[in-house]
Amino acid sequence: MKIGFYTLGCKTNQYETQAMERLACATGHSIGSFQDACDAYIINTCSVTAVADKKNRAVIRRCRREHADAVIAVCGCYSQHDADAVRELGADVIGGSGQREAFLQAVIEAVQSRRPAEILDTALRRREFEVLPPGGLTERTRAMLKVQDGCVNFCTYCIIPYTRGPVRSAPLELAVAQAKALAADGYREIVVTGIEIASWGVDLPGKPKLSALIAALCEAVPEVRIRLGSLEPRIITEELCRAMAGYPNLCPQFHLSLQSGSDTVLTRMKRKYDTTRYYESVRLLREFFPGCAVTTDMIVAFPGETEEEFAESLRFIQKCAFADMHIFPYSRRPGTPADKMPGQHSNAVKESRSRAAIAVAEEMSKAYRLAMVGTVQAVLFEEPEIGFFTGHAPNYVKVYVPGTDLHNEIRSVRITEVFRDGVLGELTD
Repeated sequence: MKIGFYTLGCKTNQYETQAMERLACATGHSIGSFQDACDAYIINTCSVTAVADKKNRAVIRRCRREHADAVIAVCGCYSQHDADAVRELGADVIGGSGQREAFLQAVIEAVQSRRPAEILDTALRRREFEVLPPGGLTERTRAMLKVQDGCVNFCTYCIIPYTRGPVRSAPLELAVAQAKALAADGYREIVVTGIEIASWGVDLPGKPKLSALIAALCEAVPEVRIRLGSLEPRIITEELCRAMAGYPNLCPQFHLSLQSGSDTVLTRMKRKYDTTRYYESVRLLREFFPGCAVTTDMIVAFPGETEEEFAESLRFIQKCAFADMHIFPYSRRPGTPADKMPGQHSNAVKESRSRAAIAVAEEMSKAYRLAMVGTVQAVLFEEPEIGFFTGHAPNYVKVYVPGTDLHNEIRSVRITEVFRDGVLGELTD
């Protein structure tokens, strides 16, 4: 049978969709797109914001409308959090954010039997890491390697601990074996991902540190770039930086989740650091990785955020001089403490503050890319675009060069100017 997949949300979702695609192919099924006539369509959902939920519903409705006779299956954080809503939208098979192999089997059986099915559990009771095959089915360049699932931070705005459950870590030996397999398959870069990878190891015997995992991966595949996913700021210590700096294949791009540059807002969010500790992490990274890209996320218009608190945030992000930022207006999530907080802002305030923060972020991004002009970068090329071939430098800045047939090659490029959403360069080798 033919199965179409649609993924919303984070890199972990993308990884899990790719794993289901590989499992489907391994059992003799084929993969189609949402534009193809398929026997079943699997929608892997996100529920990090109310906007994400709206997108989920729109995709499910469209799929049901356009493919009335096919099996529609929904999994992910949205169906884990609100299975009733997914039932009302007419899904035939409902899964959550775990048990991907069992969910896929239920979809296959539903096509054969034409009977609905549900594969749901209680996320907060999960204790084992689900092992899934890494790597995708398309042309190989960059692969994701999931090493961790779950989160126990319970920030006041976030639903994810309830939809993903407690921390579960991939054993170090498994992560290394999967990294070696990806290298053997021809991948040139591995992105280490999870829901909160800074907590990797806390549930394993001996509670190994993330630094042990990073070292093991870098040493196991020295010819492959290792790029880290989002990091908790408190994990950045001099000891960690000194250890990481010894590996030339570790990409100098570090995504440190911020959320706010105001200490009082961070307290209401129940984040476990303040701006002083956060800035120390930024300083350490730049000391040990000169020229590295520090990137982040920021929520604006959190409940009760005053004009002065927002101004503090803008001043702080300018102090950090981020290479790139993702700006999100606060989104209410029923079931989280922030949903009941006083001082909920109007859409107009959210939009105004988003525009102001984005303007600052764009200025910083341009300044960071401008500083790259004249440098030579080792670029991993991926695909043609608007008459150029594009790829990414180790700091994850997008690079455009004239050329063809560069897919999956790493080439030296001299950066000549800031261009579009990245930089323009010329091959030097």
